[in-house]
Amino acid sequence: MEAIVETQVPVANTGDYDASNIQALEGLEAVRKRPGMYIGSTDSKGLHHLVWEVIDNSIDEHLAGYCTQIDTIIHADNSITVRDNGRGIPTGMHEKLKKSALEVVMTVLHAGGKFDKNTYKVSGGLHGVGVSCVNALSEYLRAEIHREGKVFEQEYARGIPQTDVHVMGTSDRTGTTITFRPDPVIFETTEYKYDILANRLREMSYLNKGLRLTLTDERDLDAEDKPKYEEFYSEGGLVEFLKYIDNTRHSLTENPIYVAASADDVMVEVAFQYNNSYSENVYSFVNNINTREGGTHVSGFRMAVTRLLRKYGEDNDLFKKLKVKPSAEDFREGLSAIISVKVPEPQFKGQTKGELGNSEVTGIVSRVVGEALEHFLEENPKEARKIVEKVVLAATAREAARKAREMVQRKNVLTGSGLPGKLADCSSKDPAESELFLVEGDSAGGTAKQGRDRVFQAILPLRGKILNVEKALEHKIYENEEIKNIFTALGVSITEDEEGERRLNLEKLRYHKIVIMCDADVDGSHITTLILTFFFRYMQDLIKMGYVYIASPPLYLVKGSKNQQRYCWNEAERRQAVEEFARGGNPDSVKVQRYKGLGEMNAEQLWETTMDPSRRFLRLVSIEDAREADRVFSMLMGDEVPPRRAFIEANARYAKVDA
Repeated sequence: MEAIVETQVPVANTGDYDASNIQALEGLEAVRKRPGMYIGSTDSKGLHHLVWEVIDNSIDEHLAGYCTQIDTIIHADNSITVRDNGRGIPTGMHEKLKKSALEVVMTVLHAGGKFDKNTYKVSGGLHGVGVSCVNALSEYLRAEIHREGKVFEQEYARGIPQTDVHVMGTSDRTGTTITFRPDPVIFETTEYKYDILANRLREMSYLNKGLRLTLTDERDLDAEDKPKYEEFYSEGGLVEFLKYIDNTRHSLTENPIYVAASADDVMVEVAFQYNNSYSENVYSFVNNINTREGGTHVSGFRMAVTRLLRKYGEDNDLFKKLKVKPSAEDFREGLSAIISVKVPEPQFKGQTKGELGNSEVTGIVSRVVGEALEHFLEENPKEARKIVEKVVLAATAREAARKAREMVQRKNVLTGSGLPGKLADCSSKDPAESELFLVEGDSAGGTAKQGRDRVFQAILPLRGKILNVEKALEHKIYENEEIKNIFTALGVSITEDEEGERRLNLEKLRYHKIVIMCDADVDGSHITTLILTFFFRYMQDLIKMGYVYIASPPLYLVKGSKNQQRYCWNEAERRQAVEEFARGGNPDSVKVQRYKGLGEMNAEQLWETTMDPSRRFLRLVSIEDAREADRVFSMLMGDEVPPRRAFIEANARYAKVDA
């Protein structure tokens, strides 16, 4: 660690600041020096972003009408191959730079066919930065091009060509194959997650009907040494996509409302429907890029839905019994939608394209969706009435929830601090250093209170299983004692603006680390899931800010004959400890204690294994795929049994008895 010394700079010293102080990073050096500027981060998300950039190039070939299949392979060493049957990257000599066009594309920033409107009318990726970024951030990359009856090849190391572009054979097909191995010097992890890649490819198949995508994982072999393999292909496109993400909910309409139209060179495709849930689930894409923060296309869609349904309800006197005016948010409760637009020159906010900024798209989407919804309401009066009745119920529940929230907040004001009586608070008043443990049961809560560090660790025991918020109306949630305690202990509240839009108010948040600590058994896992569902639905901002964690108490305590003891968190650690303690001694003297609950540990053991910051294992709760997280929470905690049974059968770990 460098020592920081404060010095007084003489006023007369103007400093040597001239041309020699200006650092010009050449080629791809800038990408390696500041990778986060180009791919967002160097963690798992940035690692997977490399794959998206290569696949996006192949998708662009599909959008241009030249590619029908994209194969992605995860190799045993976590290198990746992406192969398509498009036209293949040009390999001829670049007139200006006097080198192969392939080398230009792979090594020069802002070089590619995406800037030529005659080559790609719409495109995704980082607009000429993507594949060269992948090259710069890979310790090895190989490009293999099939075109003009030949096979061309060039290899690179950290963006630097290791060979010239050369012909290595003949070919009767066309396409591009990119194989790369991420640089461990750059990335915090180089291990690819199959599910993340599979979910994205499934998504892309729905967004590009008729395109076949495959995923092979050579790290996962079956009994016949065949790698794990999945194929993604959709003929139904967005309608199939919507049915997939809504398969855990009961739809209010027989089929989704679907519209596809073009206006002013902008292609709009939308599928949407209402269901029996209490949340809005809208997923948006621009040129196949997932715009997680929405943007003008989402605004246009919401405007159309609110406008048309409000008019229909007013024209048919369906709001006359309501004591409050339906807000914009009431029209979105239980609404699931997928919005996909193709824009020739998209304007994004931020390099990673989280939000669309083209103002003209708002009106185009609003007009297209409005016309489709108007026809649907006219032709399907029974289903139209069901939808508006859902809006009426949402408005009624929102008003009841507002009164319930006000009651909780008023009670807190009247009773002083408003902190729950069961809360054992910490002495620190600095949220940045304070931790709140949500502990299953009063007994374990009492042990945690004894074992904690009182300076910065607060304990809130939760009695039994908290309310399943996935099935409950909002006002019932604020009436639940355990959930009220969580709100008041954290110091947060939910506010509502004039449009009925609800926001989590974090101004008085008292802890920047919230740790869910439950038993390491089936009931404990269920309670953890209930708490996570609550945070995902009502305090998602805390998850996004990186404030929510899950504690990892040990499963076993292994004791040997020579005063040996070791805590173990999984079966592999238990077996290893037993083998070590039995070696050179009496195997029968090794004792294994299985912890079924937190209450089986005393205060000192709980501190040592689960609460001590220097020794504990905490799992950070993050949202890598909001769409998939929403689907899984609805499936696990909702009313539909068949999807939940299928999920459990596919993911359950069945106990095996050691021989």
